[in-house]
Amino acid sequence: MAEQEDIFNDADLNNNPEVQYVEDDIITLDWKEHIRRRPGMYIGKLGDGSVSDDGIYVLLKEVLDNAIDEYMMGYGKQITIDITDEAVTVRDYGRGIPLGKVVDASSKMNTGGKYDSKAFKKSVGLNGVGIKAVNALSTHFEICSVRDGQEKKVTFERGEIVDEQPIVETDKPNGTLVKFTPDNSIFHNYAYREEFIVPLLKNYTFLNTGLSILFNGKRFYSRGGLLDLLKENMTNEPLYAPIHLKGDDIEITLTHAKQYGEEYYTFVNGQHTTQGGTHLTAFKEAVSRTFKDYFGKPFEYTDIRNGMIAAVSIKVEEPVFESQTKTKLGSRDMGPDGPTVAKFVGDFIKKELDNYLHRNLEIADIILKKIQESERERKEMAGVTKKAREMAKKVNLHNKKLLDCRVHLNDSRGDENKKLASSIFITEGDSAAGSITKIRNVETQAVFSLRGKPKNSFGLTRKIVYENDEFNLLQAALNIEDGIDGLRYNNVIIATDADVDGMHIRLLLLTFFLQFFPDLVKKGHVYVLQTPLFRVRNKETSKRGKGAGNADTYYCYSDEERVAAISKLGSKAEITRFKGLGEISPEEFRGFIGNDMRADRVTLKKEDAVGELLEFYMGKNTMDRQMFIIDNLIVEDDSEIS
Repeated sequence: MAEQEDIFNDADLNNNPEVQYVEDDIITLDWKEHIRRRPGMYIGKLGDGSVSDDGIYVLLKEVLDNAIDEYMMGYGKQITIDITDEAVTVRDYGRGIPLGKVVDASSKMNTGGKYDSKAFKKSVGLNGVGIKAVNALSTHFEICSVRDGQEKKVTFERGEIVDEQPIVETDKPNGTLVKFTPDNSIFHNYAYREEFIVPLLKNYTFLNTGLSILFNGKRFYSRGGLLDLLKENMTNEPLYAPIHLKGDDIEITLTHAKQYGEEYYTFVNGQHTTQGGTHLTAFKEAVSRTFKDYFGKPFEYTDIRNGMIAAVSIKVEEPVFESQTKTKLGSRDMGPDGPTVAKFVGDFIKKELDNYLHRNLEIADIILKKIQESERERKEMAGVTKKAREMAKKVNLHNKKLLDCRVHLNDSRGDENKKLASSIFITEGDSAAGSITKIRNVETQAVFSLRGKPKNSFGLTRKIVYENDEFNLLQAALNIEDGIDGLRYNNVIIATDADVDGMHIRLLLLTFFLQFFPDLVKKGHVYVLQTPLFRVRNKETSKRGKGAGNADTYYCYSDEERVAAISKLGSKAEITRFKGLGEISPEEFRGFIGNDMRADRVTLKKEDAVGELLEFYMGKNTMDRQMFIIDNLIVEDDSEIS
């Protein structure tokens, strides 16, 4: 296939006399220029604030982590955060940065107070980079430290000092204030969104019981720790009261719910390790082994953990993360002189969880029944599962159902940033798949083509995943049969037509994911592609063949945008209603799945009451649903559409 050719098939640069390599090509960048040229090395992706892992939230976290470290060391019980359109302000009430080192701590790389574990025994930021990245990537950065009646204030612009005040007397309480404005030339048209900030702040309070965070006047506080975290995030009722165990440098809570898959929230020194790491691996192994030994039965670990929801928090000296954004723990040991992470976590769970089960026989009995139920279902599926796996192997996915991207075709060449950017578009039919396929980014974008409408999977067991060809092949393409740890694409994008059939297919796919892979949604991997409903263009320009990409062409995603476009063009407006993705030409589609792609992330929260939601919209209450549709019917006026 042409799309699987070697990506390094450009002209041989070694034989190009115009390409020179001389002394002047060797340059040394100062700290701030390096950060500004390579921000991804320091904060991951950039973005505009429309998703939770965009760079502006990493900037906020870098400042907050310093404040949290102070609290963890026993100083300052409150952090105040104010965020406006203009600036972010974070004030802690810790010890304050030593006044003579305020400039160094905020503008000299590899400078910080956390290299010596005596001062910050179990901190998140250890390499002296974080706050410098915030400084370099901000148009305005102000830092003020107060210690024992004295104050030092320095102001920067894009990492350059513009004002350094002398040390003055003050009656302000000890602590550090940081105020910054992200650079709009780097974070284009950014905006902070409360929906992403609030969960971040709640996690800080869950992990630091007794800490009070005041955000734009609203207070966040937790007494229950990880118990509160689990209650906040569970979307199904637990089968038993969550088990909560605490020890020195470790806290865990776990329960089971009537759902498929496993759901984990893991933390190291207060850092949310969304991609897990050595501590999660140790936890899963230890919990499975402890339950198996307690019940004295040869249970499969997958049966033990099916439906499990758990949170794990540990504190490690000098933690090693697998990237600057600290989303996955790589440390093998708890510290220079400590046990391995696996032994530390394993010994704690073996002792404390086993003791808990012996003291709480009713809960142990509920867990046993849940494991046995999972085991029965798995054994019932054994025959169909084997057949489905064999079928998935026989079907040549790369030719018939899945057009993969090069990140996965050539794993050895794919870097971590590309894998994070990897996406798969789930389309309906060959025409839509064809349009996307012709103009996709073959490095990071894959396409999976559905045949017809998927089955309504609500209320069915997981057996249907293997019995239904489309579900079986989709599961194989995503590599999620054994959980989302093996997920091949960071972004799973449902790309269906903007008509009734397209909406129906979208709902059927979402039902499938929510039923059998809810953690795929909870972890923020599932999106719905928004494509324009209308094209409004200057009919005179379009006659000359300059419609697509022309300044007089407007792609409208709503009736409001359509009306606004018509008002701009007046009587020259020509309106086209797109009813299917296959009607949009590949050249027009290019902009819809590029850098300006509009894709709505599917979220799942406790208050969504997903069980009741699916029961009403996808259950067998046909008459109730019919009356709801009639009562809420909106008739579209197509009179203006040509």
